[in-house]
Amino acid sequence: MKNDENVCDDVLIEIKNLEKEYVTDSETLSVLRGINLQINTGQKISVIGESGNGKSTFLNILGGIDSLTKGYIRAGKYILSELDEKRLTEYRSKFTGLVFQFHYLLKDFTALENIFLPAYMAGIPKKQAMEKAESLLNDVGLTERKNHLPSQLSGGERQRIAVARSLINDPQLILADEPTGNLDPANSIMISDLLFSMADKYNKTLVLVTHDMMLAKKADLCYRMENGILVRDFIK
Repeated sequence: MKNDENVCDDVLIEIKNLEKEYVTDSETLSVLRGINLQINTGQKISVIGESGNGKSTFLNILGGIDSLTKGYIRAGKYILSELDEKRLTEYRSKFTGLVFQFHYLLKDFTALENIFLPAYMAGIPKKQAMEKAESLLNDVGLTERKNHLPSQLSGGERQRIAVARSLINDPQLILADEPTGNLDPANSIMISDLLFSMADKYNKTLVLVTHDMMLAKKADLCYRMENGILVRDFIK
């Protein structure tokens, strides 16, 4: 049995009373309402729910893309509400890896260069960054496509490159927002299998938002977002 100290060390993400509001001249829109959650290192979490219930907002806040209105989020050594712009950039670059519904590959760069660039921009020496990019490209089974531009790749191949790119800076947390949303059924299965196998291989914590119930069921725990409130969903 683990003692309390080790249990605490296992908690990578700690969220307490998270709220998010958008204020306009005419109204205050409450998107997230008092979310509490702990995620352990290496755990895979899925979040399901109808569109407009706050799933992507939740993921964007966890990724440092959006800010919280109230509450507390600790991600590893980072307390998100206390980060200045420099530390927030560091958090986005080094702690998190992002996979979106759209791949967001740079159209004028090859598959290999798209994986390599985030590491090079983060200050990793060019040779080391290139070697790691080539290794990840091999992991996703696209070594033979390394010199192809995104326009020369299929939708499934582009998303495999996006998965590899999310891992290039060795983040602790992978965030995936509808990663299979633009894919046909066969590619959806392939990308979902790839996400979980890569998370397992590199011992990454994974949080994904999805409408794909087969993908959601692969996670260790599934939660449902309902009107900005996160509740446990026992879909298995």
